[in-house]
Amino acid sequence: MSPLVLGPILRYVDDHRATVWFETARPATITVTTSVGVTVEDHTWGLYDHHYALLVLEGLPADTAIEYGVTVTPDPTDPTDPVDPGAGPVDEPVSWPAYGPPPIFRTTGSADTPARIAFGSCRRGDDYSPGSLRQIGADALVGLAWRVQLQQPSERPQLLALLGDQVYADNPTAPILHRLRMRRAAGIGPTDAEVIDEICDFEEYTWLYHQSWSEPAVRELFAVVPTCMILDDHDLRDDWNSSAQWRAAVTATHWFRDRVIGAMSSYWVYQHLGNLSPEALARDTMYAAIRKATSDTRRELLLADFVVRADAEPSSARWSFTRDIGSTRLIMIDSRCSRSLEPGNRAVVDSREWEWVREQVFTDPPETVLFGTSLPVLMLPALHHLEQWNEATAEGAWGQRWSPLAERIRLAVDLEHWAAFAASFRAMMDLAREIVGRPDAPRRVLWLSGDVHCSYVARADIAGRSMYQLTMSPFRNPLELPIRIVNRIAGRPSVIRWARALARRAGVRESGVDWSVTDGPWFDNGVMILTVPDGPGAELAVEVAHATSSGDNVASQRLSTTAVLPLPVHPAQSAHVVSR
Repeated sequence: MSPLVLGPILRYVDDHRATVWFETARPATITVTTSVGVTVEDHTWGLYDHHYALLVLEGLPADTAIEYGVTVTPDPTDPTDPVDPGAGPVDEPVSWPAYGPPPIFRTTGSADTPARIAFGSCRRGDDYSPGSLRQIGADALVGLAWRVQLQQPSERPQLLALLGDQVYADNPTAPILHRLRMRRAAGIGPTDAEVIDEICDFEEYTWLYHQSWSEPAVRELFAVVPTCMILDDHDLRDDWNSSAQWRAAVTATHWFRDRVIGAMSSYWVYQHLGNLSPEALARDTMYAAIRKATSDTRRELLLADFVVRADAEPSSARWSFTRDIGSTRLIMIDSRCSRSLEPGNRAVVDSREWEWVREQVFTDPPETVLFGTSLPVLMLPALHHLEQWNEATAEGAWGQRWSPLAERIRLAVDLEHWAAFAASFRAMMDLAREIVGRPDAPRRVLWLSGDVHCSYVARADIAGRSMYQLTMSPFRNPLELPIRIVNRIAGRPSVIRWARALARRAGVRESGVDWSVTDGPWFDNGVMILTVPDGPGAELAVEVAHATSSGDNVASQRLSTTAVLPLPVHPAQSAHVVSR
């Protein structure tokens, strides 16, 4: 077995630095050598018999294509491969890639360099057998990987934003389900019928990441395009933190604490660490403690205590982060862990987190603000009004006897987006107005989201400025036909009027912001690519994944462009408003 299990995964990149993430099968020293003379070496650290490293490359030239290679030198003090104890010593260094050209990434350039960001969410880590391709379709990340292989480094996305549900802990694929059942039969994991077939602990979460990220095409994509990631409910469990009622029910179970430790510890390692800039890594007290710990057991205890507290006390941790590409700032908002669920004070992000969001907008203001949030801010219009009606009735707008039913409806049909937290939705709209009204207002404001398994573009017109909700979902996990029909109906004017009237009957106060769904919805697996130029407006390409009928099941997967859409800053005079 190769000592390199996952990686290299390119994470943070700016004009002079980059971070690269790895998982190895055993303790090892990892060396990254670049074509510009920068070489970095570090030793792995262990958790639960897995071994990780995050190397920081510094002193890179700006706006430069950089080749790099990786050497993994197994630790001679641990001479056997734990996966195959009979294999004997494995002391020889291993280079990656073993064949083919070395990977190339590009550092960012000046502030006037256009920013190009690919994004989407919701990807099942299934195989590419003919049955899987028929059932859940082609993989947009595989299609993007083939596209990137044909591009020059300057033509590639400068960032791939994965907006939630990278793994599905509550709905594993058949091969992982088989492994789970073997493990349960051996007495490992929960015995509750409710969760016996779900991912429980850190080890089982590593299976999901290995399955999802091991495909060679995706691995090559992650090696050359910087990535950032945020979590959503399926990283832990469907409906995670949808309401106080949901939380009271799950925290009363005996399995939930282990689930939190497995989910959030693995998230911290596989996703969160790479989101951080080198400065943020240097300031991160948990990362420092993990690196200083002298045993895997000590690291496991430290991280378990940290994530259990973070789940119970959201203010004790922060999963949100920012990325700057020239004059474009992506503010990635944790809209799942940092919620306030107290009835009468519900918020999709609590007050502490919201102040952090505001600071990122107004500190050294960028030319372009991108709010990244797994959950759309601007929903399909009728669904927006239904979510606001549901929250109001859950809060007692139609009397207390309606409240329990409204809470059950909230969980049953996933009414949990920004619209379902009316105070947070209004705060976001107020922030949008405030941004536009400042003398140093950004040229453009957009929201990038996923989650809803359909894709669309919505335009909000605020004080003579156009702001856009860009929703792309799924990478690979399509909706069933009945729900597609519901989403199409949600855009009909008569249904929108009915849903708005229902919300008004529950006393919902309107935000005063108008918007319309201008393009979509689309339901195919795909990815969006946003290009932000040095000038007004922006451009969006909507790419759909498909598999040809011939050739290898992986190699046949490609992207085709469904639409290329201009995103002008100023609204057209004839804009047709269908929701507010």
